[in-house]
Amino acid sequence: MSQHDFNIANQSFPATRTDLNNALAALASTSSGDAEPGTTYANQLWYETDTNTLKIRNEANNGWVDVITLDASMTAAASELNQLDAITRGSILYGNASGETARLAAGGASTVLTSDGTDIAWQASGSSNPYTALSTAATGYITLVGGLIVQWGGIGSVNAQSFSTTSFAITFPNACLSVTLSTTATGVGGGTSGPYVRRGTISTSQIQVQNCSGATAGDINYIAIGH
Repeated sequence: MSQHDFNIANQSFPATRTDLNNALAALASTSSGDAEPGTTYANQLWYETDTNTLKIRNEANNGWVDVITLDASMTAAASELNQLDAITRGSILYGNASGETARLAAGGASTVLTSDGTDIAWQASGSSNPYTALSTAATGYITLVGGLIVQWGGIGSVNAQSFSTTSFAITFPNACLSVTLSTTATGVGGGTSGPYVRRGTISTSQIQVQNCSGATAGDINYIAIGH
């Protein structure tokens, strides 16, 4: 470890030779030391020994720029230092299992970058379907990407001035937000004369329907939306 101001003063030859040797030693050790050199120059290299960081002086000669941090034993594989030189289009630099800089080549078409919590890798992308679960049964449902669930089904017939309770195909994990009813029964209209979902009887697993008309309401269907 050696530092020098790189200014060879006028002096006797033995002192000049010593001064030159000290300047060369500072150059050879990149002015290494735990404190910055007393005299600095633009673009000068300095290895800060207490942080194991190689620095370079900026063009304005008023600050240092970190170049690379090495371990305490000064070991950095050449392959690490050359990663940027060997970078290719689409590649990613990352820390591997040894804590060294490594390069991950671009993945194939339609692949996505994934992590297992420790390492990263390219994997085939998932399905392009906008849903994650589906049942096309008469009493069925579809779970959309993002968690929205749409369910449908038939309630059958409900006698006049009576109630009927039916269960959804699956239980909504959080809430049932809306239920829409329809019927094909002749002469059964909406409002107070037709079937409707009674307030307070909608749950995450079922609905209760009341037929407010004076005749049996048949073929009642529903669409429920929740998440």
